[in-house]
Formats: sequence, structure tokens, C-alpha cells
Amino acid sequence: MKDSVRALAAELKEFLCTREEDDLMPAAQKAAAHASAPYTAAAVPAAQDHLTIEFARTAQPAAAAPAPVQPLLQPPQPAPAKTATAPGPQTPQPPTEAAMNKSEKQVLLDQIASEIRACKRCPLGETRLNAVPGEGNPAAELMFIGEGPGFDEDHKGRPFIGRAGQLLDKMIAAMGLTREQVFIANIAKCHPMVNPANPEAHGNDRAPNAGEIAVCRKYIERQIAAISPKYIVALGGVAAKALISDTKSLGALRGKFHLLHLDSVELKVPVQILATYHPAALLRNPNWKKDAWADLQMVMAAMGLNRPQA
Repeated sequence: MKDSVRALAAELKEFLCTREEDDLMPAAQKAAAHASAPYTAAAVPAAQDHLTIEFARTAQPAAAAPAPVQPLLQPPQPAPAKTATAPGPQTPQPPTEAAMNKSEKQVLLDQIASEIRACKRCPLGETRLNAVPGEGNPAAELMFIGEGPGFDEDHKGRPFIGRAGQLLDKMIAAMGLTREQVFIANIAKCHPMVNPANPEAHGNDRAPNAGEIAVCRKYIERQIAAISPKYIVALGGVAAKALISDTKSLGALRGKFHLLHLDSVELKVPVQILATYHPAALLRNPNWKKDAWADLQMVMAAMGLNRPQA
């Protein structure tokens, strides 16, 4: 490329040297006039009588259209790691009845007994001498539940310690158990009296009425749930009808097991209940003892107890 330019320049120099100045003037004037004339696209250049040398221009490449800006591809970001949320403060839950050990059951039964002794929710609480919560083994498999305390129980604050209680002790012993191995309680926790104004009178006992049972019912149900026995023996028609929730006669209810359902608490394990005669009724009608013993033998068979040797 440079050699070609040098050769062309040499030829131009030689040409200029061989021409006279006068020969060059007309051409120069004409070129100047042409340069000063307005340019029109249709103008046709006149024939030239002199040599015009134009240097070829290097073609400039057309400006490339700007490439569309591509968005920067972000490398795939790892999913944010799930951070374990620290648990908030948990409110300690009391153990369920079925999961409690013997000591925990005793604590709960003591708490219920304290509530019973302070209870004044029905008129019996105003006339009693002592409330009678119940007593026995807090982890007993067998409970005996009567209708309500009598004269002796009201004076001592313990269940079944009068004549009827002494017979009950013999019935329990005949099953091969002791009073300390079972739990004994009543539906009503205070002494229902015919004449509440005279608590010192003997023969002043009566059965609790429906209203008194309804008010006091939650206590025996909570005791049952706390102890979680496998079997309950309902002593007498009043207790049997209240716990089995059936209005049939005692004769119709006894002789078979019933599945226990409570109103105020949920049982964690199934409890079977059997109705039999109250010990006080057996004292009045000794002929019923045979039937009562047949009922207790059903419980013994279910619990796997053998009759003690004489």
C-alpha cells in the first residue's frame, strides 16, 4: 500500500515539473469555482481537460447495530437453608392419669381431698361434721364406691367404718385383698341427713338426692380418673345408677360388667363397673349375701384372684 502511494506521488511531481504555470491556472480557477458552487445531486460534472487525481478512501465499515444487551445470567442460587426455629417456652403439662406413678396419683388425690373438705357447693356442706373424701391405695386396680357417708363416717371423716364398713372389710378379705390394696369412696362426700339440724342423732341417715349427686359428682369422677382402676364395684342402687347412668333396678344392673363412662373427665384406659348390694342392705337382708358373693367372684375371676384358703 505504501509503495503504491510513493509511486503515485512521484508521477505527480514529474507531471507538475513538466507543466507551465499558465497551463495550470485555468484548471485551478475552474476547480475553485466548482468547489464554491452549490452542490446539486443532479449536476453533471463538465469534461475535464486536466488530470484529476483522487486518492481512494478506505471504506469505513458500517457501524454495527448495537447488540441487544443480554441480562447477566445469575448463577443459580442455593435455596436458603431452613433454619430451625427455636421453640417457644412450653407450658409444662401435668402427666396424664394413665402415665402417673403412685406418688403422683397420691399428690393429685390429696389435692382433690382438700377441695372436698373446703366445698360448700350444696347444703350438705353446711350441715356436715366432716367431709369424707375416701381412702386407700392410689394405684388400686379395684375401687368400691358407695352412696354417701353415715353417722360414723361423718364423725370420723373416713369411709365405711361403721357396721356396714366392717362387713365390707370382710367381703374384701374374702376376695383375698385388704382394705389398703383397694380404694373406698362414696358418690356424695358429705353426710345426707333426714334432720340436718341434729347431726348427733343416730338413724338420721338418708340417700343423697339427684341434685346433691350432680353437685358432688365431679369429685368421684376425678378420683376415678386419677386412680385409673381396672374395675369398680358399685355398692347399692344409688351408686350403681349414678355411675352406670341407667335407671334400671339394681337387680337388672347386677350380674354383669358395664363399661364406665364419666361426664366431667375422660378416662385414659377402659374401666369396667359391676353393681352389687350395699353392705348396709346385706345387714338388713342376709339372704342377699349369696348373690353379693357371686358378684364379687365375677370380679375375682376378671382380676385373676384366687379365693383365699380357709
